[in-house]
Amino acid sequence: MKNKVVLAYSGGLDTSYCIAYLSQEKQYEVHALTVNTGGFTKEEITSLEQRAFQLGAASFKVIEAEEQFYEKCIKYLVYGNVLRNQTYPLSVSAERVFQAINCLQYAQQIGAKAVAHGSTGAGNDQVRFDLIFETFGDNLDIITPIRDQQLSRQQEVDYLEKSGFAWPWEKAQYSINQGLWGTSVGGAETLTSHQALPDAAFPNPLKTKAPSTVKLHFKHGELWGIDDQKVTHPLEAIKALESKALAYAIGRDVHVGDTIIGIKGRVGFAAAAPLLIIKAHHLLEKHVLSKWQQYWKEQLANWYGMLLHEGQYADPVMRNIEAFLTDSQERVSGTVFVTLLPYRFELQGIQSDYDLMQARFGQYGETQAAWSGDDVKGFTKILANATKNYYSLDAKSMTL
Repeated sequence: MKNKVVLAYSGGLDTSYCIAYLSQEKQYEVHALTVNTGGFTKEEITSLEQRAFQLGAASFKVIEAEEQFYEKCIKYLVYGNVLRNQTYPLSVSAERVFQAINCLQYAQQIGAKAVAHGSTGAGNDQVRFDLIFETFGDNLDIITPIRDQQLSRQQEVDYLEKSGFAWPWEKAQYSINQGLWGTSVGGAETLTSHQALPDAAFPNPLKTKAPSTVKLHFKHGELWGIDDQKVTHPLEAIKALESKALAYAIGRDVHVGDTIIGIKGRVGFAAAAPLLIIKAHHLLEKHVLSKWQQYWKEQLANWYGMLLHEGQYADPVMRNIEAFLTDSQERVSGTVFVTLLPYRFELQGIQSDYDLMQARFGQYGETQAAWSGDDVKGFTKILANATKNYYSLDAKSMTL
């Protein structure tokens, strides 16, 4: 009997090579698994299945993982207002962990002794897949033909054509990876430090120019409605907002960051709904959370995003941070008003029963209801004591 291997299969050149190579050269029984975290249409899935069998796969399976991805990851990215380097909403990087988890579980289900992925040795994805497999794989073999053989794209194409798969493998000018939480865009420009991606590189051309205002309804930190549209799950709201905002070509940017393997990387992205949701949610939190709630959320959320980006989703501290973030959302309910414009958006304001600006103590710069001028004089006198004490030992240092 042939040894079984579960391949994380995307249908691209790398994973297509993996099916042909592992089934023909290594005599593996290849089980191709596509984990859909929001990047594939039904038509694309049908095409993936046909190609997998033609390449030599013993089986093909698709797992619909959008809801899992949302419940176990995306909602915490919203709770934490997570933007890596204050820019990137982890559009694609967060997906890899859940693709790895589902591959591992499927391998255990069918009794496979190996798992495989098509990552190269030059990127982040190899680490994200390997960390899950190493942590929970119980000595599963991890097979990575592209990385191990250090193959060029042309070498892969040549092998497939020699094996009878002379399909159109021309490399697109821009690589597009689409998912529920945004789309990454790579091209010749992102390999430089100074060139901008052209408008044509992005998958969301400008279609609407007339401004419009949308109402985003949050309940305990989750987006549960847009305008008057009712939804049964936040996933529906995310997709509806994405569809509406894409017409304005909103959410484009280029992220520069530190890779897991220690080099700098640059990638373009289009993430209309993620950026709108995170910024609107953040504005609502400014109104309803205390100063220290916001401060500690920011610290922990920054760590959460970094660890997730680097594939450390399984570390138990991630569950601790998720518990904190969830508890912080008790009062994060209300409506945020956002105006959509070509290539950008403006946050107009919020309405919430928990808006601390409506508290009875006073209005900033206008009225005071809970203290007197003498109270402030005494307060500032005591507040200055520590600093006055420091400078009292050296009068010369008391020069600003």
